[in-house]
Amino acid sequence: MGTDALDEHRLARLIDVGRTLVAELDLEVVLQRMLEVARELTGARYAALGVLDEGKQGLERFIALGIGEEARREIGHLPRGRGVLGLLIDDPRPLRLENVGEHPRSYGFPPGHPPMKSFLGVPVLIGGEAYGNLYLTEKRDGSFTETDEQSVVVLAGWAGIAIENARLYGHAERRREELERAVRSLEATTEIARAVGGETDLDRVLETIVKRARALVEARSLMILLEAGNELVVAATAGELERDVRGKRIPVEGSTSGQVLRSLEAERVADTSARLRISPGELGVAASAAMLVPLAFRGRPLGLIASFDRLSDGPGFTVDDENLLLAFAASAATAVATAQSVTQDRLKNSIQASERERGRWARELHDETLQALGAMRMFLSSALKGGDDALENAVRDAVAQLGDEIDKVRALITELRPAALDQIGLAPALEALVLHAEKTQGLDVEVEIDLAHASGRAAVRLDTELENAVYRVVQEALTNIAKHARAEHVRLRVAESEAAGTIEIEIEDDGVGFDARATREGFGLVGMRERVAMAGGRMRITCSPGHGTRLEVSVPVAGRAGAAERGVA
Repeated sequence: MGTDALDEHRLARLIDVGRTLVAELDLEVVLQRMLEVARELTGARYAALGVLDEGKQGLERFIALGIGEEARREIGHLPRGRGVLGLLIDDPRPLRLENVGEHPRSYGFPPGHPPMKSFLGVPVLIGGEAYGNLYLTEKRDGSFTETDEQSVVVLAGWAGIAIENARLYGHAERRREELERAVRSLEATTEIARAVGGETDLDRVLETIVKRARALVEARSLMILLEAGNELVVAATAGELERDVRGKRIPVEGSTSGQVLRSLEAERVADTSARLRISPGELGVAASAAMLVPLAFRGRPLGLIASFDRLSDGPGFTVDDENLLLAFAASAATAVATAQSVTQDRLKNSIQASERERGRWARELHDETLQALGAMRMFLSSALKGGDDALENAVRDAVAQLGDEIDKVRALITELRPAALDQIGLAPALEALVLHAEKTQGLDVEVEIDLAHASGRAAVRLDTELENAVYRVVQEALTNIAKHARAEHVRLRVAESEAAGTIEIEIEDDGVGFDARATREGFGLVGMRERVAMAGGRMRITCSPGHGTRLEVSVPVAGRAGAAERGVA
């Protein structure tokens, strides 16, 4: 069919429309513009485009022009490609009808549908394949003509080219956005690697990470929480915080943060009050949206990065923000793990040096000071046989004083490095420690020690560092109870679980207790946590004012040493 019947006006209009359509790169604008021009060229009251589904068997989308919103609601479901509309799907060729309702394939119209008689349908092809169909109804001055049909066929041709251009452009834009995200992820990874490269101080590493991460996702505030047993500890913060919350602890169990830590999957929270399961106010943050991203090193969870309220286009965070922070967190986790390892090695070396120094002082006090004091007491005792009353009284006082000093030195030796811990093992050393606490500090201690190496298998010893850690934890706990708890009764249980491969420590008192949330931990508790962490264990303190304190520690039995290896006969 030619275009001879098209007048100059229509040809000029079609050429002009063609230029406009093919220059447009927004698909939705192309489709809407095509319907508007089709109505203008043909005088149709209604125009619609039915977009075919993937199988080319029905319509997956139906765009209509000319029907108001109220009529749309009354009509209900949009057409799916049956009846006369389906005829164009089965046979994609132009179709003109004077009365669409009289066609054998007509299904009729649903209630609320405006009356329609004249009909013109033209397929829209892209690369020779059907994309959809252009439908026009209710020509204002009669039936659609052959000229109308030719005009719409030309328009559909232009539309096919424009639609393909817009689709290709959209695909290119998506690819460009994907490449931009990949580049930004790479830049984020490189940036943090460069920023903390060679840095081994954990505090400085965390400070760098928290500031760079906040700038990366434009968060109002951001913090890093590190895992510590069954809790998460706020280790670093940046941004607008109501107060300093570093050191604040939140439970892993029952919190969204704990869920992210355990699953190692990021989560964006649109409403913190409904989803976060811990009030941002508890963390010193006024926020309505959050994004939690795990910090993991070689599949092992270290903690997480929590960001609150996006400053621009927020407060919610986007998928792009999540992907960026995940890429950033991968490098950040490596830096944190490295710094933690260095810190742990330094702490380990410090504790080992401290233990060696304690041992040296204990030997020196035993071999020199204690023996000299003992010799002096023997000398003064022999002087008593001289008989002079004044000398005798003075000597008696000196002997008594030296006896007290010798007892103090013995106690100091035991506290610095109990000989039983080196010579016969952990269980006897703990028993001696309890006896000393009962004698000198007035504690009533109920003791249960059940260690496999002490149950008829004396030739098997625990690792030296593990024995040191268990002994020092119990020693520090008893000292704290004596100094602060005002307790009358203490229950101590140290047991080895061979099935779980752990040493379990439980220490409970009936003292005054304390508010763990409001009380800053002293050096004693900090030292205990460090020793437990060094041993790869977990520590939990349960307490409340007026109800005593319960300490639970679990450390893995990493290995054992034979008696000969430990120098035990």
